[in-house]
Amino acid sequence: MAILLLRRSWRAVCRARIQEEVAKLVELKAKLEGDAAGGVKFVLKCPKGTRDYDPFQMAIREELFDAIKACFKRHGAISISTPVFELKETLMGKYGEDSKLIYDLADQGGELLSLRYDLTVPFARYVAMNKVKQIKRYHIDRVYRRDQPRMTLGRYREFYQCDFDIAGEFDPMIPDAECVKVMAEILADLKLGNFVVKVNHRKLLDGMFAACGVPPEKFRTICSAVDKLDKVEWEEVRKEMVEEKGLAGEAADRIGEYVKLHGGKELLAKLEADQRLGAVKDAQLGLADMRLLLHYCDLFGVLDKVSFDLSLARGLDYYTGVIFEAILTGDPNDRASSVPAVGSVAAGGRYDELVGMFDQKGRAVPCVGLSIGIERLFSIMEARAKVAGAGQTRTVPTQV
Repeated sequence: MAILLLRRSWRAVCRARIQEEVAKLVELKAKLEGDAAGGVKFVLKCPKGTRDYDPFQMAIREELFDAIKACFKRHGAISISTPVFELKETLMGKYGEDSKLIYDLADQGGELLSLRYDLTVPFARYVAMNKVKQIKRYHIDRVYRRDQPRMTLGRYREFYQCDFDIAGEFDPMIPDAECVKVMAEILADLKLGNFVVKVNHRKLLDGMFAACGVPPEKFRTICSAVDKLDKVEWEEVRKEMVEEKGLAGEAADRIGEYVKLHGGKELLAKLEADQRLGAVKDAQLGLADMRLLLHYCDLFGVLDKVSFDLSLARGLDYYTGVIFEAILTGDPNDRASSVPAVGSVAAGGRYDELVGMFDQKGRAVPCVGLSIGIERLFSIMEARAKVAGAGQTRTVPTQV
Protein backbone atom coordinates (compact mmCIF):
# COMPACT_ATOMS: atom_id res chain seq x y z
CA MET A 1 0.00 0.00 0.00
CA ALA A 2 2.81 2.40 0.91
CA ILE A 3 4.49 1.76 -2.44
CA LEU A 4 1.21 2.44 -4.28
CA LEU A 5 0.72 5.75 -2.44
CA LEU A 6 4.30 6.72 -3.23
CA ARG A 7 3.79 6.00 -6.93
CA ARG A 8 0.57 8.06 -7.00
CA SER A 9 2.30 10.92 -5.22
CA TRP A 10 5.23 10.83 -7.70
CA ARG A 11 2.81 10.82 -10.65
CA ALA A 12 0.99 13.84 -9.18
CA VAL A 13 4.28 15.69 -8.79
CA CYS A 14 5.27 14.87 -12.40
CA ARG A 15 1.87 16.00 -13.70
CA ALA A 16 2.21 19.27 -11.77
CA ARG A 17 5.70 19.89 -13.18
CA ILE A 18 4.54 19.09 -16.70
CA GLN A 19 1.57 21.44 -16.35
CA GLU A 20 3.91 24.14 -15.02
CA GLU A 21 6.29 23.77 -17.98
CA VAL A 22 3.37 23.71 -20.44
CA ALA A 23 2.05 26.93 -18.87
CA LYS A 24 5.46 28.55 -19.37
CA LEU A 25 5.52 27.48 -23.02
CA VAL A 26 2.00 28.79 -23.57
CA GLU A 27 2.98 32.10 -21.98
CA LEU A 28 6.08 32.32 -24.19
CA LYS A 29 4.02 31.52 -27.27
CA ALA A 30 1.56 34.25 -26.35
CA LYS A 31 4.41 36.76 -26.08
CA LEU A 32 5.84 35.71 -29.43
CA GLU A 33 2.50 35.79 -31.20
CA GLY A 34 1.45 39.01 -29.53
CA ASP A 35 -1.06 39.90 -26.89
CA ALA A 36 -4.52 39.56 -28.45
CA ALA A 37 -5.90 42.39 -26.33
CA GLY A 38 -3.10 44.90 -26.94
CA GLY A 39 -2.20 43.80 -30.44
CA VAL A 40 1.54 43.92 -29.66
CA LYS A 41 3.62 41.64 -31.86
CA PHE A 42 7.22 40.54 -31.50
CA VAL A 43 9.07 40.70 -34.82
CA LEU A 44 12.14 38.50 -35.05
CA LYS A 45 14.77 40.62 -36.80
CA CYS A 46 18.19 42.23 -36.45
CA PRO A 47 18.23 45.63 -34.72
CA LYS A 48 17.99 48.65 -37.02
CA GLY A 49 21.26 49.39 -38.76
CA THR A 50 22.77 45.91 -38.19
CA ARG A 51 22.76 42.66 -40.15
CA ASP A 52 23.81 39.01 -40.20
CA TYR A 53 26.30 37.57 -42.69
CA ASP A 54 25.93 34.12 -44.22
CA PRO A 55 28.94 31.86 -45.07
CA PHE A 56 29.14 33.22 -48.64
CA GLN A 57 29.24 36.80 -47.36
CA MET A 58 31.74 35.97 -44.62
CA ALA A 59 34.09 34.41 -47.18
CA ILE A 60 34.08 37.73 -49.07
CA ARG A 61 34.62 39.72 -45.88
CA GLU A 62 37.53 37.54 -44.79
CA GLU A 63 39.14 38.00 -48.20
CA LEU A 64 38.72 41.76 -47.78
CA PHE A 65 40.14 41.79 -44.23
CA ASP A 66 43.13 39.69 -45.31
CA ALA A 67 44.00 42.05 -48.18
CA ILE A 68 43.79 45.13 -45.95
CA LYS A 69 45.74 43.53 -43.10
CA ALA A 70 48.47 42.37 -45.50
CA CYS A 71 48.98 45.95 -46.72
CA PHE A 72 49.14 47.30 -43.17
CA LYS A 73 51.77 44.71 -42.26
CA ARG A 74 53.81 45.46 -45.40
CA HIS A 75 54.15 48.99 -44.09
CA GLY A 76 55.42 47.74 -40.72
CA ALA A 77 52.28 48.27 -38.61
CA ILE A 78 51.63 46.26 -35.43
CA SER A 79 48.20 45.50 -33.97
CA ILE A 80 46.57 46.69 -30.74
CA SER A 81 43.07 46.32 -29.28
CA THR A 82 40.95 48.66 -27.13
CA PRO A 83 37.58 48.16 -25.34
CA VAL A 84 34.37 48.43 -27.34
CA PHE A 85 33.14 51.07 -24.87
CA GLU A 86 34.93 54.02 -23.29
CA LEU A 87 34.23 56.54 -20.55
CA LYS A 88 31.73 59.00 -22.00
CA GLU A 89 34.06 61.87 -21.08
CA THR A 90 36.79 60.31 -23.27
CA LEU A 91 34.63 60.55 -26.39
CA MET A 92 32.73 63.80 -25.90
CA GLY A 93 33.95 66.99 -27.56
CA LYS A 94 36.02 65.19 -30.21
CA TYR A 95 33.58 64.79 -33.10
CA GLY A 96 31.98 68.21 -33.58
CA GLU A 97 28.34 68.02 -34.68
CA ASP A 98 28.61 64.23 -34.97
CA SER A 99 28.86 63.88 -31.17
CA LYS A 100 25.07 63.45 -31.18
CA LEU A 101 25.58 60.09 -32.93
CA ILE A 102 27.43 58.52 -29.97
CA TYR A 103 25.63 55.60 -28.28
CA ASP A 104 25.40 56.18 -24.51
CA LEU A 105 25.09 53.16 -22.20
CA ALA A 106 22.98 52.93 -19.05
CA ASP A 107 24.80 53.64 -15.78
CA GLN A 108 26.30 50.30 -14.69
CA GLY A 109 27.69 51.23 -11.29
CA GLY A 110 28.95 54.79 -11.20
CA GLU A 111 30.68 55.10 -14.60
CA LEU A 112 29.09 56.91 -17.53
CA LEU A 113 30.03 54.88 -20.60
CA SER A 114 29.53 55.13 -24.37
CA LEU A 115 30.15 52.76 -27.28
CA ARG A 116 33.16 53.86 -29.28
CA TYR A 117 32.35 56.07 -32.29
CA ASP A 118 35.63 55.33 -34.06
CA LEU A 119 39.03 53.73 -33.37
CA THR A 120 41.03 56.98 -33.46
CA VAL A 121 40.04 58.55 -30.13
CA PRO A 122 40.55 55.25 -28.22
CA PHE A 123 43.98 54.98 -29.89
CA ALA A 124 44.90 58.49 -28.72
CA ARG A 125 43.76 57.58 -25.20
CA TYR A 126 45.90 54.41 -25.39
CA VAL A 127 48.98 56.40 -26.50
CA ALA A 128 48.52 58.91 -23.66
CA MET A 129 47.84 56.27 -20.97
CA ASN A 130 50.84 54.15 -21.94
CA LYS A 131 53.14 57.12 -22.62
CA VAL A 132 53.90 55.84 -26.11
CA LYS A 133 56.34 58.07 -27.97
CA GLN A 134 56.33 56.36 -31.35
CA ILE A 135 54.20 53.61 -32.89
CA LYS A 136 52.83 52.51 -36.24
CA ARG A 137 49.70 50.51 -35.52
CA TYR A 138 46.67 48.98 -37.19
CA HIS A 139 43.35 48.07 -35.59
CA ILE A 140 40.39 46.31 -37.23
CA ASP A 141 37.23 46.24 -35.14
CA ARG A 142 33.58 47.25 -34.72
CA VAL A 143 32.42 50.80 -34.03
CA TYR A 144 28.93 52.19 -33.37
CA ARG A 145 27.03 55.27 -34.55
CA ARG A 146 23.42 56.24 -33.86
CA ASP A 147 23.08 57.37 -37.46
CA GLN A 148 20.21 56.98 -39.90
CA PRO A 149 21.26 53.77 -41.67
CA ARG A 150 21.25 53.28 -45.45
CA MET A 151 22.04 49.60 -45.73
CA THR A 152 22.25 49.49 -49.53
CA LEU A 153 25.02 52.10 -49.44
CA GLY A 154 26.96 50.35 -46.67
CA ARG A 155 25.92 52.78 -43.92
CA TYR A 156 25.19 50.91 -40.68
CA ARG A 157 24.90 51.58 -36.96
CA GLU A 158 27.33 48.75 -36.18
CA PHE A 159 30.20 48.38 -38.63
CA TYR A 160 33.89 47.60 -38.96
CA GLN A 161 36.68 50.12 -39.42
CA CYS A 162 40.20 49.22 -40.51
CA ASP A 163 42.58 51.84 -39.09
CA PHE A 164 46.25 52.53 -39.80
CA ASP A 165 47.97 55.25 -37.74
CA ILE A 166 51.49 56.61 -37.30
CA ALA A 167 52.25 58.34 -33.99
CA GLY A 168 55.47 60.13 -33.11
CA GLU A 169 57.99 62.64 -34.44
CA PHE A 170 59.03 62.13 -38.08
CA ASP A 171 60.17 64.31 -40.97
CA PRO A 172 57.27 66.56 -42.10
CA MET A 173 54.71 65.05 -44.46
CA ILE A 174 56.42 61.66 -44.88
CA PRO A 175 53.90 59.81 -42.63
CA ASP A 176 51.04 61.72 -44.27
CA ALA A 177 52.21 60.70 -47.74
CA GLU A 178 52.61 57.10 -46.55
CA CYS A 179 48.96 57.09 -45.45
CA VAL A 180 47.92 58.26 -48.91
CA LYS A 181 50.08 55.50 -50.41
CA VAL A 182 48.49 52.86 -48.14
CA MET A 183 45.02 53.97 -49.27
CA ALA A 184 46.05 53.77 -52.92
CA GLU A 185 47.73 50.37 -52.47
CA ILE A 186 44.67 48.80 -50.83
CA LEU A 187 42.22 50.07 -53.43
CA ALA A 188 44.55 48.96 -56.24
CA ASP A 189 44.99 45.51 -54.65
CA LEU A 190 41.22 45.04 -54.39
CA LYS A 191 40.78 45.85 -58.11
CA LEU A 192 37.59 47.85 -57.59
CA GLY A 193 38.11 50.12 -60.58
CA ASN A 194 39.14 53.76 -60.85
CA PHE A 195 39.56 55.81 -57.69
CA VAL A 196 40.89 59.16 -56.53
CA VAL A 197 42.36 60.23 -53.18
CA LYS A 198 41.26 63.79 -52.40
CA VAL A 199 43.64 65.79 -50.20
CA ASN A 200 43.38 69.14 -48.41
CA HIS A 201 44.69 70.83 -45.26
CA ARG A 202 42.82 72.08 -42.19
CA LYS A 203 45.09 75.12 -41.82
CA LEU A 204 44.47 76.01 -45.46
CA LEU A 205 40.73 75.72 -44.84
CA ASP A 206 40.96 77.94 -41.75
CA GLY A 207 43.09 80.43 -43.70
CA MET A 208 40.56 80.35 -46.55
CA PHE A 209 37.70 81.02 -44.11
CA ALA A 210 39.62 83.92 -42.56
CA ALA A 211 40.39 85.38 -46.01
CA CYS A 212 36.70 85.12 -46.92
CA GLY A 213 35.56 87.00 -43.81
CA VAL A 214 34.39 84.13 -41.57
CA PRO A 215 34.68 84.97 -37.83
CA PRO A 216 37.11 82.56 -36.05
CA GLU A 217 34.38 81.28 -33.72
CA LYS A 218 32.45 80.04 -36.77
CA PHE A 219 35.35 78.14 -38.41
CA ARG A 220 34.29 74.69 -37.15
CA THR A 221 30.58 75.08 -37.89
CA ILE A 222 31.29 76.41 -41.41
CA CYS A 223 33.78 73.56 -41.91
CA SER A 224 30.99 71.09 -41.02
CA ALA A 225 28.79 72.69 -43.66
CA VAL A 226 31.51 72.48 -46.34
CA ASP A 227 31.97 68.81 -45.41
CA LYS A 228 28.49 68.11 -46.84
CA LEU A 229 29.46 69.12 -50.38
CA ASP A 230 30.01 65.50 -51.37
CA LYS A 231 26.33 64.82 -50.58
CA VAL A 232 24.43 68.01 -51.51
CA GLU A 233 24.77 70.87 -53.98
CA TRP A 234 26.55 74.14 -53.17
CA GLU A 235 23.25 76.06 -53.06
CA GLU A 236 22.05 73.95 -50.11
CA VAL A 237 25.37 74.32 -48.28
CA ARG A 238 25.30 78.10 -48.83
CA LYS A 239 21.74 78.26 -47.48
CA GLU A 240 22.83 76.40 -44.33
CA MET A 241 25.80 78.75 -43.84
CA VAL A 242 23.70 81.90 -44.18
CA GLU A 243 20.30 80.97 -42.73
CA GLU A 244 21.24 78.45 -40.05
CA LYS A 245 24.76 79.48 -39.06
CA GLY A 246 24.48 83.23 -39.49
CA LEU A 247 27.30 83.76 -41.98
CA ALA A 248 27.20 86.85 -44.19
CA GLY A 249 26.13 86.10 -47.75
CA GLU A 250 29.23 87.80 -49.20
CA ALA A 251 31.53 85.58 -47.13
CA ALA A 252 29.62 82.48 -48.25
CA ASP A 253 29.95 83.51 -51.89
CA ARG A 254 33.71 83.96 -51.53
CA ILE A 255 33.95 80.47 -49.96
CA GLY A 256 31.95 79.16 -52.93
CA GLU A 257 34.63 80.42 -55.33
CA TYR A 258 37.32 78.40 -53.55
CA VAL A 259 35.53 75.12 -52.78
CA LYS A 260 34.85 74.52 -56.48
CA LEU A 261 38.61 74.30 -57.15
CA HIS A 262 40.44 70.99 -57.51
CA GLY A 263 43.55 69.82 -59.36
CA GLY A 264 47.21 69.12 -58.68
CA LYS A 265 50.42 71.12 -58.65
CA GLU A 266 48.93 73.70 -61.00
CA LEU A 267 46.20 74.48 -58.44
CA LEU A 268 48.84 74.73 -55.73
CA ALA A 269 50.73 77.34 -57.78
CA LYS A 270 47.49 79.27 -58.35
CA LEU A 271 46.69 79.37 -54.63
CA GLU A 272 50.25 80.38 -53.72
CA ALA A 273 49.78 83.41 -55.98
CA ASP A 274 46.38 84.29 -54.45
CA GLN A 275 46.68 87.67 -52.67
CA ARG A 276 43.83 87.03 -50.22
CA LEU A 277 45.37 83.76 -49.06
CA GLY A 278 48.85 85.27 -49.07
CA ALA A 279 47.79 87.67 -46.31
CA VAL A 280 46.78 84.83 -43.94
CA LYS A 281 49.51 82.91 -42.07
CA ASP A 282 47.51 79.67 -41.67
CA ALA A 283 46.84 79.54 -45.40
CA GLN A 284 50.54 79.92 -46.17
CA LEU A 285 51.49 77.18 -43.68
CA GLY A 286 48.88 74.88 -45.19
CA LEU A 287 50.09 75.52 -48.74
CA ALA A 288 53.70 74.82 -47.73
CA ASP A 289 52.65 71.45 -46.27
CA MET A 290 50.61 70.64 -49.38
CA ARG A 291 53.58 71.32 -51.66
CA LEU A 292 55.69 68.89 -49.60
CA LEU A 293 52.88 66.31 -49.51
CA LEU A 294 52.43 66.34 -53.29
CA HIS A 295 56.21 66.05 -53.70
CA TYR A 296 56.34 62.88 -51.57
CA CYS A 297 53.23 61.45 -53.26
CA ASP A 298 55.12 61.88 -56.53
CA LEU A 299 58.15 60.04 -55.10
CA PHE A 300 55.87 57.25 -53.78
CA GLY A 301 54.33 56.85 -57.23
CA VAL A 302 50.75 57.74 -56.30
CA LEU A 303 50.50 61.37 -57.47
CA ASP A 304 48.38 60.31 -60.45
CA LYS A 305 45.73 59.07 -57.96
CA VAL A 306 45.73 62.30 -55.90
CA SER A 307 43.46 65.33 -56.32
CA PHE A 308 44.04 68.54 -54.35
CA ASP A 309 40.41 69.42 -53.60
CA LEU A 310 39.36 72.52 -51.63
CA SER A 311 35.86 71.13 -51.02
CA LEU A 312 37.27 68.38 -48.78
CA ALA A 313 36.71 69.42 -45.17
CA ARG A 314 36.29 66.35 -42.88
CA GLY A 315 33.92 67.52 -40.12
CA LEU A 316 35.64 65.90 -37.12
CA ASP A 317 37.06 68.44 -34.67
CA TYR A 318 40.33 66.68 -33.92
CA TYR A 319 41.97 67.13 -37.36
CA THR A 320 44.77 69.71 -37.38
CA GLY A 321 46.64 69.30 -40.67
CA VAL A 322 46.46 67.27 -43.87
CA ILE A 323 43.13 65.51 -44.51
CA PHE A 324 42.36 62.95 -47.20
CA GLU A 325 39.50 60.86 -48.54
CA ALA A 326 39.36 58.07 -51.14
CA ILE A 327 36.46 57.97 -53.62
CA LEU A 328 35.66 55.22 -56.11
CA THR A 329 34.97 56.92 -59.43
CA GLY A 330 34.17 53.81 -61.49
CA ASP A 331 34.22 53.74 -65.26
CA PRO A 332 31.80 56.31 -66.74
CA ASN A 333 31.82 54.42 -70.06
CA ASP A 334 30.87 51.08 -68.47
CA ARG A 335 27.07 51.09 -68.20
CA ALA A 336 27.04 47.46 -67.13
CA SER A 337 29.35 48.07 -64.18
CA SER A 338 28.36 46.10 -61.08
CA VAL A 339 29.99 48.65 -58.73
CA PRO A 340 27.29 50.53 -56.78
CA ALA A 341 27.80 54.22 -55.96
CA VAL A 342 28.73 54.25 -52.27
CA GLY A 343 30.71 57.49 -51.93
CA SER A 344 33.78 57.68 -49.72
CA VAL A 345 35.45 54.33 -48.96
CA ALA A 346 38.41 55.57 -46.88
CA ALA A 347 39.40 58.76 -45.09
CA GLY A 348 41.75 60.20 -42.52
CA GLY A 349 44.11 62.99 -41.63
CA ARG A 350 46.56 64.50 -39.16
CA TYR A 351 45.55 65.02 -35.51
CA ASP A 352 48.55 66.40 -33.60
CA GLU A 353 46.65 67.63 -30.52
CA LEU A 354 44.37 64.69 -29.68
CA VAL A 355 46.83 62.73 -27.51
CA GLY A 356 47.62 65.89 -25.52
CA MET A 357 43.93 66.16 -24.54
CA PHE A 358 44.32 62.93 -22.51
CA ASP A 359 47.82 63.48 -21.10
CA GLN A 360 47.92 65.02 -17.61
CA LYS A 361 50.85 67.25 -18.58
CA GLY A 362 49.45 68.01 -22.04
CA ARG A 363 52.29 66.07 -23.70
CA ALA A 364 51.60 66.17 -27.43
CA VAL A 365 52.33 63.23 -29.74
CA PRO A 366 51.91 64.07 -33.45
CA CYS A 367 49.65 61.54 -35.19
CA VAL A 368 48.29 60.87 -38.66
CA GLY A 369 46.11 58.00 -39.78
CA LEU A 370 43.46 56.60 -42.07
CA SER A 371 40.35 54.47 -41.78
CA ILE A 372 39.07 52.05 -44.43
CA GLY A 373 35.27 51.74 -44.66
CA ILE A 374 34.96 47.96 -44.75
CA GLU A 375 31.17 47.86 -45.13
CA ARG A 376 31.13 50.01 -48.25
CA LEU A 377 33.90 47.99 -49.86
CA PHE A 378 32.05 44.80 -48.93
CA SER A 379 28.87 46.08 -50.62
CA ILE A 380 30.84 46.47 -53.85
CA MET A 381 32.62 43.12 -53.61
CA GLU A 382 29.37 41.31 -52.73
CA ALA A 383 27.61 42.84 -55.74
CA ARG A 384 30.47 41.74 -57.99
CA ALA A 385 30.52 38.22 -56.52
CA LYS A 386 26.78 37.83 -57.16
CA VAL A 387 27.24 38.87 -60.78
CA ALA A 388 30.10 36.37 -61.14
CA GLY A 389 28.13 33.64 -59.36
CA ALA A 390 28.38 32.23 -55.84
CA GLY A 391 30.47 29.32 -57.12
CA GLN A 392 33.41 31.69 -57.66
CA THR A 393 33.71 32.32 -53.90
CA ARG A 394 34.65 29.36 -51.67
CA THR A 395 33.22 29.31 -48.15
CA VAL A 396 35.69 26.68 -46.91
CA PRO A 397 39.37 26.28 -47.84
CA THR A 398 39.08 22.49 -48.17
CA GLN A 399 36.26 20.33 -49.51
CA VAL A 400 35.85 17.10 -47.50
